[in-house]
Amino acid sequence: MSSGKTPRYNRYSGGAAIASTATIPSSPSSPSADSGNGSRMEASFAPTFSAAGAKAEGSSTYKQHRRTPSSSSTLTYSPRDDDDGMPPIGTPRRSDSAISVRSLHSESNMSLRSTFSLHEEEEDTQPSVKLCCQLCCNVFKDPVITTCGHTFCRRCALTSDKCPVDAAKLTVVVNNIAVAEQIGELFIHCKYGCRAVVAGKPGAYEVDPLGCPFTIKLSTRKEHEASCDYRPVRCPNNPSCPPLLTMNLEAHLKECEHIKCPHSKYGCTFIGNQDTYETHLEVCKFEGLKEFLQQTDDRFHEMQLTLAQKDQDIAFLRSMLGKLSEKLDQLEKNLELKFDVLDENQSKLSEDLMEFRRDASMLNDELSHINARLNMGILGSYDPQQIFKCKGTFVGHQGPVWCLCVYSTGDLLFSGSSDKTIKVWDTCTTYKCQKTLEGHDGIVLALCIQGNRLYSGSADCTIIVWDIQTLQKVNTIRAHDNPVCTLVSSHNMLFSGSLKAIKVWDIVGTELKLKKELTGLNHWVRALVASQNHLYSGSYQTIKIWDIRSLECVHVLQTSGGSVYSIAVTNHHIVCGTYENLIHVWDIESKEQVRTLTGHVGTVYALAVISTPDQTKVFSASYDRSLRVWSMDNMICTQTLLRHQGSVTALAVSRGRLFSGAVDSTVKVWTC
Repeated sequence: MSSGKTPRYNRYSGGAAIASTATIPSSPSSPSADSGNGSRMEASFAPTFSAAGAKAEGSSTYKQHRRTPSSSSTLTYSPRDDDDGMPPIGTPRRSDSAISVRSLHSESNMSLRSTFSLHEEEEDTQPSVKLCCQLCCNVFKDPVITTCGHTFCRRCALTSDKCPVDAAKLTVVVNNIAVAEQIGELFIHCKYGCRAVVAGKPGAYEVDPLGCPFTIKLSTRKEHEASCDYRPVRCPNNPSCPPLLTMNLEAHLKECEHIKCPHSKYGCTFIGNQDTYETHLEVCKFEGLKEFLQQTDDRFHEMQLTLAQKDQDIAFLRSMLGKLSEKLDQLEKNLELKFDVLDENQSKLSEDLMEFRRDASMLNDELSHINARLNMGILGSYDPQQIFKCKGTFVGHQGPVWCLCVYSTGDLLFSGSSDKTIKVWDTCTTYKCQKTLEGHDGIVLALCIQGNRLYSGSADCTIIVWDIQTLQKVNTIRAHDNPVCTLVSSHNMLFSGSLKAIKVWDIVGTELKLKKELTGLNHWVRALVASQNHLYSGSYQTIKIWDIRSLECVHVLQTSGGSVYSIAVTNHHIVCGTYENLIHVWDIESKEQVRTLTGHVGTVYALAVISTPDQTKVFSASYDRSLRVWSMDNMICTQTLLRHQGSVTALAVSRGRLFSGAVDSTVKVWTC
């Protein structure tokens, strides 16, 4: 073999190689290519697919045949067992001579070499193009069929978007078992029969004359290489021993000078060869204790297994504890949510119960009044014309309605609201909102009409003057340091009430000129009423009566039930509504209190009067969402009106009609 050429291999991805050819002098005495058991041996054996050809020096041609693996391999050492790369399609080559062949090593582990001549000359053959992937151009590895019907490597199909043939989207359907079986029948060289070319193209391989001589089917590659006699191994006694082949390991172990005592793990320091090893065992102090040591090892091993099992149990319990903690947290959140819903429902039920109790109290009071009238024989005959009914509702405000005012000349109703606007309603023809007046920066709390001017007081502490004919703002006056709660006019004067103060303004065209400020008030002035000769003001448990001309206080009426929120004056009585649900009645001449009217269960926010030649009726509006109709002839409640969904805060009358404004943002119209 000294005069022959060593075969070389082309490098491919994964570290394998494609075999070319080898040349040696031809010899007539070369042995037959067939061995005694039908196996064939070959000089080259690389870890890839190979269909190698050979050419003799003379006119005769020879061909390589595949060989079966040696049956004498036993140990395993494969640093490149994972090298399963596929070779690309190579270019056919022509050989130059016959091929050197090695026989199997003998039972004495001696490697014998011989040569043989092959019988015909032909070009090296490569795997069929049909066995190559059109994406990577290598032999199929794990071939699969895609939705377009073509076959590709699984990795290529999963990492590519489109088929190179018809540009269809690639989706794996099924493994191509037929192609995989064909590829499995291809023959390759054992990787322990190849070596890298030292001075050649990087990645090129050549036949190792001292390596494994067998070719095998690709499908049996791993089985062969795992048991190949040419697989490198290390001495189990000492890593410093030189690398060995599997076939030489047994002989090396007999001569190795690094054999350790089997009791070295217990502290024995003996190291020697096979002969001294046997002598040492006879005198080793640990040998006599080996049964005890073995039992100790077994118990220790059992304890390790038990400890490992306990660790697994602990890990399992921790995982279960984590899950239980998560479930507990979830249950706690659900419980908190249910408690929140329960609290919300309880609050709603409490509010509803309070409303029901208020309504029941009102009905009981109504029944009491009816019974009293029956017992006194003053009920009289039933007159359906005296029953007030709701005829309609004005809707449009975006907040509670706090004040109302009627312009009788033009049948207009003005309403002030928390939405900072004043709406103008037609109460005669269209019954619609004619215009929305905007100008205040706070809640509109008071409205008053003098001539053809509308005056509005607000929480922004101003009074705005509006022209009723054009419905335009004509002036703005900074009136008080606190919200303007109430307005009333008389004798070409405007009176405005606020915190502990009443200001008197002379009306001069569109201007308001401060005439005087009335003092001596103890709280908010929420109610003002003017008659021909007097001004009535209500504050905390007090009604002051002022002379309209001298603007001096001429009388003080003491009340009970907290602040005075509303005042009404009839031909014979002074009536006021208080914070404590009461309505007090005084004789207008003697100034003596003649009656306290009960029935409301909330603050009496507003009072209004409708007088006819036959009778006088007083209307009261309350926080309890009701309106009550009181007959001033016998001081009893003749009717309770319940149509609002919120507290009733304002009243106005015109031409026998009653208008009521409420926190529900609506204005209702009542008539007999």
